[in-house]
Amino acid sequence: MSPESSSGAAERAQPESLRGRSLQASLTVRDLEKSLAWYHDVVGFAIADKYEWDGEVRSVSLMAGSVRMLLNQDDGAKGWDRVKGEGFSLQITTVQDIDELAKRIEERGGKLESEPADMPWGARLFRVKDPDGFTLVISSER
Repeated sequence: MSPESSSGAAERAQPESLRGRSLQASLTVRDLEKSLAWYHDVVGFAIADKYEWDGEVRSVSLMAGSVRMLLNQDDGAKGWDRVKGEGFSLQITTVQDIDELAKRIEERGGKLESEPADMPWGARLFRVKDPDGFTLVISSER
């Protein structure tokens, strides 16, 4: 329970806790071109910017509405066979029709990890994995 002032309004804890406004993801990918094609052509992200080092594209900034994602080319320093995307997922919420988005992703070559389904907490969602195994959960309110 929050402490209340004499006016009955809840007071913020001091020192004030973190109050984020957005969260962006930065993913290190094995094959930047392949991942860029998947996020852009299959899922529908727009390309916001490309970043070059020594004349080679090493990162690409993507956007989908207010969602931002950065794809970074893995340099192999931690080994090429390391597991990526294990144990977590990235959730994107939208007001768009979930079934139509899932259908469009499949038509463009994406493979759904789970079909669109209603969840007990009021969301409708599906899951899809990118080429490196990162899971996107795309959901909307029912």
